[in-house]
Amino acid sequence: MALARSLLFTLLQGLLTLPFGLAAPFLLPLPRLARYRIITLWGKGVIFLARRVLGIRHRVVGLEHLPRTPAVVLAKHQSAWETIAFQQIFPPLSFVLKKNLLHIPFFGWGLALFSPIAIDRGAGREALKQIEVQGRERLQQGFCVLVFPEGTRVAPGETGNYQIGGAWLAVKAGVPVLPVAHNAGRCWPKNALIKRPGEITVIIGPAIPTAGRKATEVLAETRAWIETAMADL
Repeated sequence: MALARSLLFTLLQGLLTLPFGLAAPFLLPLPRLARYRIITLWGKGVIFLARRVLGIRHRVVGLEHLPRTPAVVLAKHQSAWETIAFQQIFPPLSFVLKKNLLHIPFFGWGLALFSPIAIDRGAGREALKQIEVQGRERLQQGFCVLVFPEGTRVAPGETGNYQIGGAWLAVKAGVPVLPVAHNAGRCWPKNALIKRPGEITVIIGPAIPTAGRKATEVLAETRAWIETAMADL
């Protein structure tokens, strides 16, 4: 049954993605926030399908911590679910991604509408500069910036190597960090076709100030909060 549901979901998600990908070139001339609101309809559709077809629900703890002004969101990364669902939970988001993802037909064209921060992760310190320059622009345009500090998806119960980029951006731009923990990998495992029904919990922590602090200090506090919240989950 789980396999059949997962195959149906994959098919429906593909059919939903196609029209948004085809529409992408026509939406690019629109203002960034306008096209963001249009393309997030795709995310709403995917989350709806996940709930109705797969039986994946979610709840959010800590909504009172959502920022009133742009911030850098540093979140755990376990699956593709959070990259979609966070569009519905948080204010307008610009997220850091690998530049080559934008070249994927249809899917990549749609990603471009999110005004992402597209970087070359193999560029070392140049990638850090790309995050800072593009991240400042997005924050000034009214976006929060979503960064997965572990850089890649990690399985539930595991901890990746936290990277400095997101904390560096927050310190340089003078905005707070919003730490986020969740357990999406239990229902939507990394690179797995079969997805399992259940409830995903997202925990949003209090904003972490960055004024007068070093990026390494901010990152250490963020990591400690996220991993403590993950242990509670």
